[in-house]
Amino acid sequence: MTTDRAPIAVALDTADLALAVGWTAAVSSHVSTVKVGLELFCHEGPTAVEKIRAAGDDVDVFLDLKLHDIPATVAGAARSVAHLQPRYLTVHAGGGPAMVAAAAEALPETLVTAVTVLTSLSADDLDRIGLAGPPQDAVRRLARLSVDAGARALVCSPQEVRIVREEVGAGVVLITPGVRPAGASLDDQARVATPEQALADGADLLVVGRPITGASDPGAAAAALAAALR
Repeated sequence: MTTDRAPIAVALDTADLALAVGWTAAVSSHVSTVKVGLELFCHEGPTAVEKIRAAGDDVDVFLDLKLHDIPATVAGAARSVAHLQPRYLTVHAGGGPAMVAAAAEALPETLVTAVTVLTSLSADDLDRIGLAGPPQDAVRRLARLSVDAGARALVCSPQEVRIVREEVGAGVVLITPGVRPAGASLDDQARVATPEQALADGADLLVVGRPITGASDPGAAAAALAAALR
């Protein structure tokens, strides 16, 4: 991956592989990363990653499967995708330290990335599911647990990225979904910030989906956002 591309992971949120490949080809000269999530991976399987990588001109692949199971099962799943050589693979921090450690040990060449609290969840949601909050406290707690267990990257909302950076220091990659350019629709995100603010607060990689893929020209939208971040 070339270093002059913007620290953006474009979320390929579709089950249509041809569309995802087209998006990748359009944006990969402007952004560092493309994100393959559950929808595309469940529909197309590992072939999706292989074809997207071929279209992406050395773009990093973020495999966002959010694994959450007993440690042995998560380790087996991690080993099953090792041949795809993702730069990032997500697991749920809520699976506990043994699970996070199992994934990290099974896939040492990949940045195992612990998802703290989903950006779609509000403080009221955390209360209803019984996760001790407020969100900032829950995120900080899960971030520390995950890094101590071997995670080398974390996913948190841009509203928590500053406190997570203070908690885990400079050696951990912080990835922030819930990033929306000023004036853009929030869609299903509850805890958001602008890209510029997220980077200023300590984020390393911004996940952006519909503001780019929903544009009439995704390549131009990616280029404009990348230019704004520079």
